[in-house]
This record gives sequence, C-alpha cells and structure tokens, in this order.
Amino acid sequence: MGSHRRPKQPSRARVTVLTTVAAAAVALTSQAAQADPKPSKADVKEKVDKLYDEAEVATEKYKAAEDSQDKLQKEVKAVQDKVARGQDELNELRDGLGAIASSQYRTGGIDPALQLFLSSDPDSYLENASALDQVSAKQAEALQQVQSKQRTLAQQRKEAQSKVNDLAETRKELGKKKDEVKAKLAEAQRLLNSLTAAERAALAKADEERAAADRASRDSTRSTASTGASTPDLGNSAPASGRAAAAFAAAQSKIGSPYVYGASGPSTFDCSGLTSWAFAQAGVSIPRTSQAQGASGTRLSMSQLQVGDLVIFYADQHHVGFYAGNGQILHAPRTGTVVRYESINNMPFQFGVRIG
Repeated sequence: MGSHRRPKQPSRARVTVLTTVAAAAVALTSQAAQADPKPSKADVKEKVDKLYDEAEVATEKYKAAEDSQDKLQKEVKAVQDKVARGQDELNELRDGLGAIASSQYRTGGIDPALQLFLSSDPDSYLENASALDQVSAKQAEALQQVQSKQRTLAQQRKEAQSKVNDLAETRKELGKKKDEVKAKLAEAQRLLNSLTAAERAALAKADEERAAADRASRDSTRSTASTGASTPDLGNSAPASGRAAAAFAAAQSKIGSPYVYGASGPSTFDCSGLTSWAFAQAGVSIPRTSQAQGASGTRLSMSQLQVGDLVIFYADQHHVGFYAGNGQILHAPRTGTVVRYESINNMPFQFGVRIG
C-alpha cells in the first residue's frame, strides 16, 4: 500500500514574514500614492512669486558688483599708467647718472688735487667740479623721489589688484547665486507646466487683476493702440522737470516690452534697466542698480512725488519704477510680465527720488 503524505504546511515564521512583506508593500504603495501631491494653483503662484523676487534681488546685487569692478579696473589702469610714467622717468635718470658715472670713472683715477694742479685752466676746473657736484646731488635727489613714488604706486597697484580679485570672487559667488535662483525658476516653471491650460490661464488672469486692482474704481480708461493695453487715468500732475518728463516719455514708449533679468534695453528690460535706459534717452546718466539709483538724487515722500520721479520699493531697495501720476507707477515688474502701469500700493513703498 502506497504511502500518503500530507502537504507540508508553511511554518508560522514564514507566514509572519510574508504577511509583514505584504503589509510593507501596501504601506509603501500608499505612501507613494500620497508622496509629492500635485501643488495647488495658490501654492504654485506663491512659490513662483517668491522665486521671481529672489532672482531680482540677486540680479541687482550682481549688477552692483559688475559696476564696482568696472570702476576699480579703471582706477587700476590709471595707477598702472602712473607706474609706467614713473618707470620711464627713473630710466631717464639712470641713463643720465650712467653717463655721469662713466665720465667720473674716466677721470676717477686722478686725485682731484693733482687734476687741479695739472689743469691748464684751474678756474674752469673748479667751476666744472662744483657744477658736477650739484648735478650729482640733484640726480640723487630725483632718483630718491622717483624710487619713493614707484614704491608707492606699486603698493597702490597691489592693493587695487587685490580688490579686483575680491570683486571677481564676489561676482563669481553672485553669479552662482543667480544660477541657483534660475534653477529654482526652472523648477517653478516645471510646476506651472504641470497645471492645466485652464489653471495657467486663471493664474495669468489673477496677475493681471492684481496689476489693475485699483483701476476698477476709476471712471476713465483709454486704449493704447500700440499694445492693446489699458492705460489708467494718470491725472494732470506736472512732471518734476523737463529731463524727468523726457525720461518718462521714453519709458512710456516701451510699454509692452518683456521683462528680462539684467536687461537694459532697447527691447527688453529689468526694473532698473528700464529707468537707467529711459534717463539715458533724456541725456542723463544714472547708475544701473535700484539701490544706487535710490542714492542718486533728492529723497521724496509719497506726497511729494511728481511724474518722472523714481520710486523705490522694498526694504532692501531692490525694485524701482517711474511715478506716472495719480497713484500709478510705470515699471518692469518681473519675469513673465511686460513694462506696464501698476498701482503704487501694490508693493512696499520706501521713498521717491528726484533726479537733477
């Protein structure tokens, strides 16, 4: 009679392991389903706005470092030119001293008293000897002066070069920071791209509504034919000056031009790029950064603003625009926007600046 064996039952330990593995798999699946949830429109907008603001801050700092470096390089060149001129003077003095030394060497073997005894014209010899002493003294004094000057200039050149190196390193670090912000902006763009077309359109509409928040309460608007944009009622405020009026008019001609970080025209702009370009069209040179522009003229309170005055925003003064009248500014806001009008109350006002 054949044997009948009962199937081997899995051990209790094995059952426990399998159960644990299955439970873990379910947990991981659940976690994976819950990980990285799709951000809401509000989350995306908040992050994008924050990154745009950080990028503008970094860009203004980067431009300031560039301006400082350019200025220092000019100073270094001037110092190097002085050093070169001092070296030429030193070489000329050395040539003169060499000629005198050669002459003295040719007669140096004869005792001065004997030279006087043998001289056919003792009076002439004494005069020449006295003149030679005077020339030698003057040459020695001049040589000391030039050598002292050369040492001073060499030290200045060394210090200037050290500053250039420091600025280059600072510029490099700022460039890295800008690249980091760009990477964040790329990530924010990826998030924007993850939204539906309807959601992106809603965000764009919300941004436009924010820019025109105070226009709804105004009775009159007119159409700007060149851009199709709506122009707010700017009132009848007089320009601060003829140059301010010319600069503001130049900025108005760029309404609708895209915002690009670090751009200073003529077709794309960032905030300080627009203001510096516009004043340049009026024949006025102002610095490239918002912070430097804020220190370039007379400070004003909000109530003192006139058309064409600069308006500085944020505690670190990283944004600037033109006062357009009736509580409006004209500026280049941020990435994804164009040069446009906006309420002065949409950003934290610091002070106004009147140029000239």
